Amino acid sequence: MSDALATTIEDLVAANRILAEQGVVDGYGHVSARVPGKTDRYLLSRSLAPASVTGEDIMEFDLDSSPVDQRGRQMYLERFIHGEIYRKRPDVQAVVHHHSPSVIPFGIAGVPLQAVYHMSGFVAGGIPVYEIRDKDGPATDMLIRTGPLGRSLADVLGVKPAALMRGHGAVVVAPSVSLVVARCVYLEMNARLQMQAMQIAGPGAKVNYLTPEEGVAAVDSNDFLRAWDLWRKKALGQ
Repeated sequence: MSDALATTIEDLVAANRILAEQGVVDGYGHVSARVPGKTDRYLLSRSLAPASVTGEDIMEFDLDSSPVDQRGRQMYLERFIHGEIYRKRPDVQAVVHHHSPSVIPFGIAGVPLQAVYHMSGFVAGGIPVYEIRDKDGPATDMLIRTGPLGRSLADVLGVKPAALMRGHGAVVVAPSVSLVVARCVYLEMNARLQMQAMQIAGPGAKVNYLTPEEGVAAVDSNDFLRAWDLWRKKALGQ
């Protein structure tokens, strides 16, 4: 195993545990990363609660989300989210699907998720909402369990850093594992703070959100590495 692959696997293990510790995932949700040096392969745990993931649980998949070496291991039903996003977005190196509780209301209430503070500046460019009924009809079970559904989600995501999934959760992408974890943590925090600000402001009052220009500036100044280093050390017991 190359040093780059070993580091990526260790980062994936840390990412799973960090997102569990931060309340972004519980028994459900999953994190993936591209295999270093292979644009047509990605790494994802076997079907397991994120807080329980170890390096031995990490599997390799192709972009059709077929396992390279399954060895009888159970796979996440919604692994197609990852494969189809990697296929559409060569800039993406890491993907998270989660059911973050504060985010879910913004996928169903018709109120757009907007950037509340500088740590969530990546939200200021707008976060689309994926409606699975548009692809799967009215009797859907809400799960992205096929390649075509994964492609329809990737299409709605477009070039954005995240997309909400109506009645389901969200998908978040980034050019690194550390950044996708930070985006997930601060997406959840932003949603919670936005709801608090709207409650304080009251009906008809205007909340002073970040402008798109402020969002870009905030993204340029935040690499989140200080937080990632702290979270990773705690997650791996270092």
